[in-house]
Amino acid sequence: MTNDAVSKAVGGDVADALVIVDVQRAFISGPEAVPGHVDLQRAVGLLLQKARSAGVPVIFLQNDGPEGAVDEPETDGWQLFFAAKSGEVVVRKRHDDGFDGTDLEDQLRARKVETIAICGMLSEMCLAATARTAMAKDFTVILANDAHATYDVPPGPGRSPMVPARLAARAAEWSLGDEIVLTDAVEDIAFAVASPSA
Repeated sequence: MTNDAVSKAVGGDVADALVIVDVQRAFISGPEAVPGHVDLQRAVGLLLQKARSAGVPVIFLQNDGPEGAVDEPETDGWQLFFAAKSGEVVVRKRHDDGFDGTDLEDQLRARKVETIAICGMLSEMCLAATARTAMAKDFTVILANDAHATYDVPPGPGRSPMVPARLAARAAEWSLGDEIVLTDAVEDIAFAVASPSA
């Protein structure tokens, strides 16, 4: 069944891989967690369950923060919140863009991926940077509104007020333009193994 046929059958958007961006303990649990982290746990967990059930590639991006940061390598906060299973890929990164200095593109190409569902954080930083590069490399990118999060934006220059996290996340979605496929919720996303190229 092609992705178009699967899409019609399930009434949603279909991806042939899942990319989980920086869903690490420090950011999604405990005192440093993003606002709405419990809802984000549920949304990412559901996407992960659906991707695993469909047998599509699952790729975790794991940020290596600087010394002293909450995501400093090998600290508790750096650990992935959802453990990778056998056969799933963990790509460690040092920059916002998950493609920058990593083998993420090679991992996706080797698995014949064309459409990725992306989730995680931070909406305006690592998630947006990775999604933008994925689209520039001709991957179709699907993002559910409830599958990413960030922190409140503090007041800034020009007497600009604090921006609540959900509004900042929505602005990050908007900044990705018309090429990204946005859905209301993770329930709208389905997964199907990529069809072999002709």
